[in-house]
Amino acid sequence: MSTTTLAVLVPLLPFLGAVAGLLLGRSAPGFVRPLAILPTLAAAVLAVTVAVRQGGGQPISTATELTPTGSVPIDLSLYIDGFAALVAVLVGVVATCVQLYSTAYLREDPRYPSYAALVSLFTSAMLLVVYSGDLMVLLVGWEVMGICSYFLVGHYWETEAARSASLKAFLVTKLGDVPFLIGLFALATDAGSFRITKILGTVAAGGLDHPTLIALLLIAGVAGKSAQFPLHTWLPDAMAGPTPVSALIHAATMVAAGVYFVARLLPVFAASAAALVVMAAMAAVTMVGSALAALAQDDIKRVLAYSTIGQLAYMTGALAVGDRGAAVFHLLSHGAFKALLFLGAGVIIHAAGTNSLAAMSRMDGLAKRIPDAFWTMTIALLALAAIPPFAGFFSKEAVLVAAEQTATGHSDLAPATAGWLVLIAGVLTALLTAAYAARLWLMAFRGRGAAAPDHGKEPFAMTGVLWLLAIPSVAFGLAADSIADWFDGRALTPTLATSVLGTGAAVIGAMLTYALWQRANAKTAAGVGAAVAVPAAVAAAESAAETPEVAEVTHDHPAVPAGPAADPGKALLGPLYPHAADGFHLDAVYDRLFVRPVRGAAGLVRFLDREVVDTYVRGAGSGTRLLGGLVRRAQTGNVQSYLSALLAGAVVLAIATAVLANVNAGS
Repeated sequence: MSTTTLAVLVPLLPFLGAVAGLLLGRSAPGFVRPLAILPTLAAAVLAVTVAVRQGGGQPISTATELTPTGSVPIDLSLYIDGFAALVAVLVGVVATCVQLYSTAYLREDPRYPSYAALVSLFTSAMLLVVYSGDLMVLLVGWEVMGICSYFLVGHYWETEAARSASLKAFLVTKLGDVPFLIGLFALATDAGSFRITKILGTVAAGGLDHPTLIALLLIAGVAGKSAQFPLHTWLPDAMAGPTPVSALIHAATMVAAGVYFVARLLPVFAASAAALVVMAAMAAVTMVGSALAALAQDDIKRVLAYSTIGQLAYMTGALAVGDRGAAVFHLLSHGAFKALLFLGAGVIIHAAGTNSLAAMSRMDGLAKRIPDAFWTMTIALLALAAIPPFAGFFSKEAVLVAAEQTATGHSDLAPATAGWLVLIAGVLTALLTAAYAARLWLMAFRGRGAAAPDHGKEPFAMTGVLWLLAIPSVAFGLAADSIADWFDGRALTPTLATSVLGTGAAVIGAMLTYALWQRANAKTAAGVGAAVAVPAAVAAAESAAETPEVAEVTHDHPAVPAGPAADPGKALLGPLYPHAADGFHLDAVYDRLFVRPVRGAAGLVRFLDREVVDTYVRGAGSGTRLLGGLVRRAQTGNVQSYLSALLAGAVVLAIATAVLANVNAGS
């Protein structure tokens, strides 16, 4: 079978699995799990086969005209280079792990059939984005992911939190999609085609007439899809959905699509130095802001959500300095350890009966109850903190090296300003990332108080997936040299300067957090005394961390001592803590700047429509009815009355004619 045929099957198989799952979910429930797992697994195997055949060599490109559209044709095309081949493998592997994990995690969920089908459709849409060689076909996958995220985030639709989170995710991403669509049409107009190969050829020939405008419009869409400032606020709230969905969205689909799109079309963005500086500034603000917010979150999944925003900002920063190899390298590395982190968090929530770090910090021995999650999450957090030799160290160092080379003038792919922005923000974020990773580990696994509940060993479908993802979280970074050949050939290995900066910052952040945690523990132990046992949900109420998922997938809430939790984040952030916990009040700012004015304008339109426009409409109707009433009265049926009126009218017309004739004669 040809490589092209195999590539077509990669997105097609999960799509067929989704259709079959939706059709057979109720009538043949025994087929639901095989239809969820087998097509996705087959797609992953085929994606690996395609990657091996492509081998990082010449891109595989083929196309057929989809439909005549006039001057700018739309083609059903494939364009598989080293980037596409490896990203497709990531999507397939993570999606398969999520489907396997979900069979145990949501085994009692009555809506599992539709959930599994939507996950398959989500996977198919992302694979279409990855392999597509035409921007219009890519846009189809882009939008299908948006609607799938709406349904999956709102899986627990009975609750207000899930409904509002799904609506917010949909609307915020659509807000970015409007300029994104305009940018796509402008790009195709300048290039004369939606084909990626023809667009890149036009850019190389200097044929873009409006490079800055096009790049900025596309960046707006990427900011929405990849949750970058200022359109990042939907992602933390999307944690109202099931944890496996969070793993899929954060690791291999949806948010990764924006970064991948920029990497795919990086020459378009590099044609405008201003656009690269804007992208660098966006990445710098997002990195630091999200890391500060992560330090103040109590919901374990919201910590990871803000972490994803920050790691995506690293990738965006690498793109802003013109190194798409470093960006996609970090995307692949991050996909492995972030999927592991979310799925591990699901095991913790499943066992602890809460997603509140404050409640977990009052449990003793949680790590012993779930040793698989403890060890694999420790690996993933070390990778997140970029501690050598874990995968995150090598991929994050590749980003810092690219920024350092641009900042010092050793690379002319982007302005030095962009390099300095990314480098300074990246080193500071490395410190903050290690700090919130250490905080999560200490509060979740080193709690003190009542014994953690013992519900026995977690299902193998959940724990086995964790160990599978732990392998690339440890070893993927060692492939930096060979991975470079699949990309643009630029070295992805760390340098001494950036290694010292990045690792030193991470070690300082982790050690400082540990010291503050010990001090907070001492104060808590001295101040609490005898504590009263209360449910974990009540103990965590101060943080409002509970989500709809907790009641669905966990065991009964355990009893834990009430009282303050030993949280090093409060000491690290000081007076900034409550503001960071609320995401720096960006939702409130947007409410005042946009939501309230729009609602006010809608109220004004409603008033004008009802009180002004409707008044004229009702007046026109009333006038017609009045005129009709008068005419009806004249219709008496008496012939003498009609003749009298006719005679009177004739006399009036004769008199008027005589008067007008005299007036005209006199003049």
